[in-house]
Amino acid sequence: MRVGVHINRFDHSGGGPALGAELAAAGGAAEAAGVSWLSVMDHYFQMEFNDGAEDPMLEAYTTLGFLAAHTSAIRLGALVTGVTYRHPGLLAKIATTLDVLSGGRATLGIGAAWYGREHEGLGVPFPPVAERFERLEETLRICLQMWDPKTDGPFEGKHYRLAETLCVPAPLSAPHPEIMIGGGGEKKTLRLVARYGDACNLFTTSPQEVRHKLDVLRGHCDTEGRDYDAIRKTVAYGGDPATEGDLDAFTRDIAGYTKLGIDTVILSPRLGETSAWMESFVAPAVQRLAELD
Repeated sequence: MRVGVHINRFDHSGGGPALGAELAAAGGAAEAAGVSWLSVMDHYFQMEFNDGAEDPMLEAYTTLGFLAAHTSAIRLGALVTGVTYRHPGLLAKIATTLDVLSGGRATLGIGAAWYGREHEGLGVPFPPVAERFERLEETLRICLQMWDPKTDGPFEGKHYRLAETLCVPAPLSAPHPEIMIGGGGEKKTLRLVARYGDACNLFTTSPQEVRHKLDVLRGHCDTEGRDYDAIRKTVAYGGDPATEGDLDAFTRDIAGYTKLGIDTVILSPRLGETSAWMESFVAPAVQRLAELD
């Protein structure tokens, strides 16, 4: 089982002027610790349950481009891109640019979006949830069409119409950047994972609940004629032991997930300064999880 890190706070004690150096240090520390995945949120405002909308927030793909320049091996992505935030053709181009400039290390993490306040605050349309899922599926289809070197023609959907799906230069990742679909909705989200996803991301609610979600995913894969084992399974862990640096408690929390085929546990600490924490907690956690059976 591998370890990823999700940077979800930017409230550095030095304020905005300190964020560039801190993120560069965090990227270097993550690679030194043996972390396989590094992600940031895709939000305009900080989440209200993560202290509040008025707290600092950086735009996701600009931040990922910065991290790409300060890392060399770690996989990079947003956890996860809100489908409503960018036109899908533009999103495919943005993800491709990240993949090219990072040397083929980009993942397109994507979901149906949920944070109404930031949409209303910045004047971004926020359609009802059913429409957002329709747009999510069309966006996935558009990205795959743009990443197919044999297809650059039009796309005609219910919500999006593109005259040309040109994407030059092409992504470096083969056959295309990994698509990670976030969320555990059993009727829609996990069906989309089975149909389009290369990876899924679930929450560590309990080993029993995650096992159930994976069983649902397996059923959708059977329906779609998809190889369940070809989909990378990840879980997001935001428990207090990670933030508090309690390695033994963290190991106890994770132990129940080791038999479920989870590839990566993504730590989500509520910390504004993560570089030192990478050295003190994440590096030992990488070693500890590697030893779990």
